[in-house]
Amino acid sequence: MKPSGSPHRASVAATIRSMPDVADADGLTVGQVSARLGVTVRALHHWDEIGLARPSLRTTGGYRLYTVGDLERLHRIVVYREIGLGLDRIRAILDDSAVDVGGALRAQRTQVAQRIERLQQFSTGLDRMIDAHEHGLLLTIEQQAATFGPEWNPDRHAQARQRYGDTTQWQQYAERSASRSPGEWQTIADTIAALDRALVDALDAGVTPGSPEANQLVERHREVFTSSYFPLTRQMQVCLGHRFEADPAFAAHYDGIRAGLATWFRRIIDASARAHSIDPDTATWQ
Repeated sequence: MKPSGSPHRASVAATIRSMPDVADADGLTVGQVSARLGVTVRALHHWDEIGLARPSLRTTGGYRLYTVGDLERLHRIVVYREIGLGLDRIRAILDDSAVDVGGALRAQRTQVAQRIERLQQFSTGLDRMIDAHEHGLLLTIEQQAATFGPEWNPDRHAQARQRYGDTTQWQQYAERSASRSPGEWQTIADTIAALDRALVDALDAGVTPGSPEANQLVERHREVFTSSYFPLTRQMQVCLGHRFEADPAFAAHYDGIRAGLATWFRRIIDASARAHSIDPDTATWQ
């Protein structure tokens, strides 16, 4: 197990600058070395146990004492640890004359640069996730209009955030939204538009609630919604279907496509729910 360093550990440059002039022939104790180097006593004990940095002296009582030479080795260990080298690599640099120290440091610099790049990517991803949790849809107003049509209301997601922001479903939706590109949103919009056309065709063809054709459309809606927004259970779908009919914004959307579509859509969802032993009148959002 690798011991952790002090949370107040000095930077590489500060560590190098703070090289103490230890002239005490009796050496320094573990506590004194810990304070001077900014590493924990536990780390010093561990380095001693694995033979990485053993004190040259002991008191008559068996306590460790570090000499000037010991301190110089410890300083190098601290510096190499600070730049991310592992203890085995540090041991090789200190003890193996065949090791190319410059090459090892250049390789470490490359790894550090790669880590910095990954952290920058993580930071960008976190920024997008924060924005998605706060706003839902990470598209400009112009992109929203181009994707969802000129009748799209850009305030819709702000209203949804205000109403559902503390729910698990909003969190699931936001985390998906954070990773989506405008092209992916366009694919979702096209898929939903295709479903709307299929609903209109079924209504025009006289498809009745509870029929195999109607039930297939209900399942298709649940699958599309689940892949686009968040997992939608059948009970939740029933609640949503009732909103399609009762909520003026939803009703205007569906009835704007075809008169009576909102009510018919709610009816086929209810019929499908009954086929799965769910009472539409008592269904809850779960």
